Amino acid sequence: MKPMGPIPPEFAGQRGALAIGGRAAADWIEGDAPVFVYDPAIVAARVARFRASFAGIDLHYAIKANPFPPLLTAMAGMVDGFDVASAGELDKVAGLGLPISFAGPGKRDGELAAAIAAGITLNVESEGEAERALTIAARLDRVPRLAVRVNPDVELRGSGMRMGGRPSPFGIDAVRVPALVRRLVTAGADWRGFHIYAGSQALDAQAIIDTHAATLDLAARLADEAGHAPPLVNLGGGFGVPYFAGDTALEVETVGAALADALSGRAAVLADSRFAIELGRWLVAEAGVYLARVIDRKESGGETFLILSGGLNHQLAASGNFGTVVRRNYPLAVVHAMGAERHETVSVVGPLCTPLDRLGDRVALPAAAAGDVIAIFLAGAYGASASPAAFLGHPAAAERLAR
Repeated sequence: MKPMGPIPPEFAGQRGALAIGGRAAADWIEGDAPVFVYDPAIVAARVARFRASFAGIDLHYAIKANPFPPLLTAMAGMVDGFDVASAGELDKVAGLGLPISFAGPGKRDGELAAAIAAGITLNVESEGEAERALTIAARLDRVPRLAVRVNPDVELRGSGMRMGGRPSPFGIDAVRVPALVRRLVTAGADWRGFHIYAGSQALDAQAIIDTHAATLDLAARLADEAGHAPPLVNLGGGFGVPYFAGDTALEVETVGAALADALSGRAAVLADSRFAIELGRWLVAEAGVYLARVIDRKESGGETFLILSGGLNHQLAASGNFGTVVRRNYPLAVVHAMGAERHETVSVVGPLCTPLDRLGDRVALPAAAAGDVIAIFLAGAYGASASPAAFLGHPAAAERLAR
């Protein structure tokens, strides 16, 4: 039997029918159609915890984690800015009244033009992209707001996805950044500073603390070499959530205290800079749950399978096919039997014609039958928008915002 991950505390306290936003799961799921439900109150609690731990630091939301429009509208009153990675994402937040930054390699000319016309900050990822942005801005007779995304010569230890300290399509190698900054300033761009992202899904507070210290040192060195102080330093994010059994939640209060100390002694060239942390999954993962109905229960070779109305087509990450090296079980539950004794070991699978469609591998659960609803937790990040919804033509999952 493989253990499932810990049920997030927001839901673990529920007994009987799982409640989200004060409603039972049976009220959220209609017929056999799977649904994602997101609770903005949980997001608000996360934001409050961040504010208490990182006084004076801007909080940006990376909407790639979850771009559900009603959730974005709710978050517009909670965060200080949005980070987008495409023109499609830009369209989702353009009217919400917050600062926007646009990162990601391979921005097309039309995307650069849209960002420049909208007056948002472009985090340029190469010298070539920077030159195209300057050319387009001249054609539009606009002053472009350009920041430089740095491929740092440091990596975030213990992160689920490392994005620094190695050759990368993301950002410009640190050694080449000062020359590019001078080029942008000389060309008349509104240079907005540095975007430095070293990794994601880290649960080790000391690793993040060390990375923040190294990032501040790097930003100061680059600014000194360029001869220009950055208005903003985006320190990246990388805060992880405990998806799996044995994971320990990140102590953000410890990280915040260490960052405050580091900033109090920062280099003179950064004295007037603002600082931001850009977060995605840490803000929204635990705020979401995926609900799907058991369509069939079957036995095969001594193993019991619960076959759900949805699978990796809706929740790819829970199947272990979204960057996980070793497949482990997300936390899940039979919603009408939260806290009940786990009588049996079953595998929870989706309806797709592939052995990859496995959401729970030999997990201990209370007895469940066709018609019961299974909840998969930590579904608020990289769920519906990060999954192959069109695969095999099954209906897409609905998405709902708890009120």
